[in-house]
Amino acid sequence: QVQLVESGGGLVQAGGSLKLSCAASGRTFNSYTMGWFRQAPGKEREFVTAVSWSGTGTYYADSVKGRFTISRDNAKNTVYLQMNSLKPEDTALYYCAAARTAHWVTRSVNYDYWGQGTQVTVSS
Repeated sequence: QVQLVESGGGLVQAGGSLKLSCAASGRTFNSYTMGWFRQAPGKEREFVTAVSWSGTGTYYADSVKGRFTISRDNAKNTVYLQMNSLKPEDTALYYCAAARTAHWVTRSVNYDYWGQGTQVTVSS
């Protein structure tokens, strides 16, 4: 069992930055692929980024590539999402998720555990 708690969301102006954190419980954190997804009002949940268990493999949605960076610290059971050059369209509830599989990491159905989400609002 893995429990995930996100933090770091907030209100920021366009062009600004935020860093989200996701703290995980459990001794097997370093065996999970970790991902971030987001859901805006009236829209489906979408993949943002993911990182392999070792941290060496990263995956990004085209919409955030070059602006967002995912990283993890297995010693601290934490995954991070650094978001730069934020745009109003980045406004959403951001979820952290953990997957046992290392495949198809862009698909939400492949994730086994989810956090409650942290709100990110970008004003224009």
